[in-house]
Amino acid sequence: MSGARDWRPASNPWAVAIVVTLAVFMEILDTTIVNVALPHVAGTLSSSYDESTWVLTSYLVANGIVLPISAFLSRAFGRKQYFLLCIFMFTVCSFLCGIATELWQMILFRVLQGFFGGGLQPVQQSVLLDYFKAEDRGKAFGLSSIAIIVAPVVGPTLGGWITDNYSWRWVFLINIPIGVLTLLAITQLLEDPPWERKVKGKKLSIDFTGIGLIALGLGCLQVMLDRGEDDDWFSSNFIRLFAVLTAVGIVGAIYWLLYAKKPVVDLRCLKDRNFAVASLLMAGMAMILYGSSVVMPQLAQQELGYTATLSGLVLSPGAILIVLSIPLVLKLMPVVQTRWLVGFGFLLLMLSFIYSRHLVPNVNFSTLVMMRSAQSIGLGFLFVPLTTIAYVTLAPRLNADASALFTMFRNVAGSIGISLSTAAITERSQVHSATMVHNMSPLNEQFQQAVARGAAAIRDFSHQIGDPVQLATGQMYQQMIIQARILAYIDVFSLCAVVALILIPFCLLLSPIKSEGNAGAH
Repeated sequence: MSGARDWRPASNPWAVAIVVTLAVFMEILDTTIVNVALPHVAGTLSSSYDESTWVLTSYLVANGIVLPISAFLSRAFGRKQYFLLCIFMFTVCSFLCGIATELWQMILFRVLQGFFGGGLQPVQQSVLLDYFKAEDRGKAFGLSSIAIIVAPVVGPTLGGWITDNYSWRWVFLINIPIGVLTLLAITQLLEDPPWERKVKGKKLSIDFTGIGLIALGLGCLQVMLDRGEDDDWFSSNFIRLFAVLTAVGIVGAIYWLLYAKKPVVDLRCLKDRNFAVASLLMAGMAMILYGSSVVMPQLAQQELGYTATLSGLVLSPGAILIVLSIPLVLKLMPVVQTRWLVGFGFLLLMLSFIYSRHLVPNVNFSTLVMMRSAQSIGLGFLFVPLTTIAYVTLAPRLNADASALFTMFRNVAGSIGISLSTAAITERSQVHSATMVHNMSPLNEQFQQAVARGAAAIRDFSHQIGDPVQLATGQMYQQMIIQARILAYIDVFSLCAVVALILIPFCLLLSPIKSEGNAGAH
């Protein structure tokens, strides 16, 4: 045991951190880079847009299933070998996606890509935990946060630019040189600590029941979340079936993993208060981050008519602000208790979404950038402190399982945030339309005066053909639809503010510690 405690990596920890984070950046980028290319994929593969969305769903399902069992797979193969296998197969599957000629081929390769890509994030996090002392982990997680927060933002912009200027196939083929370089670097730099090495000759028991229940629960949950909006949620028999299967799988998995002798993932990590609370807060942050990251480009493209590239540029300054705020957070972490930093981050998030409620139909580009930038400042105060304090009091033998669970909570919560935000836009638009349409009546004097002014303007200043009154009424209806949609976005921003407010008291449950001098079991 003393040898394990005294273990030190032979390679420079920062070189290792950069390489493993590059692999994770590549994988996270692939979750969003293909979004804007879907219409082109559908056209090339002779399928409908609805069918092509399975290109996204299949990736998320496989990715979600493998996250919680990645610690088991890491033990089964050895962490370095498993990481190399994931990078190699992810790169190969990216190439196969890029040359696919039929939709079923694309979906199959995306499933494999998601399965192998899902193992990269938890392993990267456990590598950082083992390669850095407790007082240096904040800096390492600061580097990691750049990949995890910036990659989903860059993805749609880069994907739109590649698709518009080259071909959607390069959205996948671009991974090949990065994958090859990362594979060579990992082979040379990465090594396993004694507690992560595969024990030769030792038979590893496989928890088939746990793996099956996790696959059922998380797989069905991802399908339900991704397809729910298109299938009108619980009015669809398909969604209701998958909701039941989700409940059976998740409840069954929790019960089994708590009582199995050798579970596929060790839930005892959640007995540690810091880890449990940090996981909850990270899940809440992910819901807000991913939900708002989808809503802002949707607002820019669908309501304001921006191109994919321009809508991506709405998010880009915010991503830059996050990167710039991380050094400040790292300076504050040894001075200010981590829980106060996290609470301050959620407070900033709440205030930024309250500010975003000032949205209007004729909002300009600079105002949208300001709104998104304000939202991003709060995120910079959350990711690094939360990730750091989550592992402070955990034993190193639990790092792999904890990293798998922590990543799973973040990704699943992010999927929930995306689904809830997009569903809320549709539902609240209908509610506001139904409310406002009551005022568009011949009995409403203000409405009639507005129509009369519009009809007079059409007669005097327009060459449109048709009854001016009907044309003016149509214009009023279009304005009503636009206003209803804008109000729906405001409702989503309000919901994000409420979630951030609710999470602030939970920050007090974190231990009153600072980042330095808390080496925990290490």
